[in-house]
Amino acid sequence: MSTPDLAGKVALVAGATRGAGRAIAVELARAGAYVYATGRSSRAGRSEIDRPETIEETGELIAATGGDGVALRVDHLEPDEVRALVERIDADHGRLDVLVNDIFGGDRYAQFGTTLWEHDLDGGLRMLRMGIDTHAITSHFALPLLIRRPGGLVVEMTDGTADYNVAYRHHVGFYYDLVKAAVQRMTTAQAYELAPHGGAAVAMTPGWLRSENMLDAFGVTEDTWRDALDRVPHFAISETPTFVGRAVAALAADPDAGEFSGTVVSSGQLAQRYGFTDVDGSRPDCWRYLVEVADRDLPANTDGYR
Repeated sequence: MSTPDLAGKVALVAGATRGAGRAIAVELARAGAYVYATGRSSRAGRSEIDRPETIEETGELIAATGGDGVALRVDHLEPDEVRALVERIDADHGRLDVLVNDIFGGDRYAQFGTTLWEHDLDGGLRMLRMGIDTHAITSHFALPLLIRRPGGLVVEMTDGTADYNVAYRHHVGFYYDLVKAAVQRMTTAQAYELAPHGGAAVAMTPGWLRSENMLDAFGVTEDTWRDALDRVPHFAISETPTFVGRAVAALAADPDAGEFSGTVVSSGQLAQRYGFTDVDGSRPDCWRYLVEVADRDLPANTDGYR
């Protein structure tokens, strides 16, 4: 596996406090990019997600790679804060090569297995704000800087491949499904609008992510995650956040990444193309597994396990 080379590149990872966003920021920095990592949860106070991870910790992990970057508290629902962030990037570097829109956290409000009329309305609408408006606001301010040079890349983080998300994902409910469908559509739109400027937009999905929240939900740690297999055997196909972090770094370093513009790619798919592995040397392909194995075990209209 060759190490991606992003020396001289500048990246913004919006939503880098934990999970995939944190790992993406770390792997981009490891590959040589200068990384701006943003999030709302700070040592100065937690966001509404109310988890212990902080954006400052992400900054420390970036520094531990030997890479360069800065971790900043930014609320991507606040246009003035995002405008100021992009103005800072412009003043510091005069360029932006990679934008990763990973802001969400709306799963806090998700009520899986409920119908639209059963789902809490305020929570559902908040999910739309957190998962759609944040991405639109961030791209609005960041893209004028990104298009100054050809080769700019937008990565929209989503959940599920294009084929998998064609059908309504009733297990996750109306609002969650709508957010992820909208992210895919935003990718299509940005790919079209960036093309005349030599830029590309790609939607990226991890597989079954062993995020901090997921590990807590199963009552395990990254060291003991296999203990959860007795209860949910399909969890064997899960992956660390580092796996999708490596996927984004590999894609960002590929001069031919534009061939993926407007499409949805998965960490498992890109592992086959670029030759990277998860931290344990495996190459899990979650979405193929779901279709070919796991979903066959699920009766219709059940909550399932996702």
